[in-house]
Amino acid sequence: MPTIRPEDVIRRPHITEKNTWLMDQDQYTFVVATGANKIQIREAVEALFNVRVKAVNTLNVKPKARSRAIRGGRDRIHGHERAWKKAIVTLFPGQRIDVFEQV
Repeated sequence: MPTIRPEDVIRRPHITEKNTWLMDQDQYTFVVATGANKIQIREAVEALFNVRVKAVNTLNVKPKARSRAIRGGRDRIHGHERAWKKAIVTLFPGQRIDVFEQV
């Protein structure tokens, strides 16, 4: 089985008001590859940020329906957002990820 690079597993940090509150409890949120499992996410975070991971929680975010009017105002275009996967990573006490502190 081919190995996945850590850069392919962790797409980007997910920064919201709730996630900044979670940083005080040593929890960090990432957008990850949809095919990644908890073990791959743990290894990727430990390799990229040089920290020790206590736990990994994942969830699949379902796409939301979107629609918009087109020119003329009579018709609408219907579609949806892209589905994605979120990982909430809990670190051991005293561990920090500096990427989030700069935001």
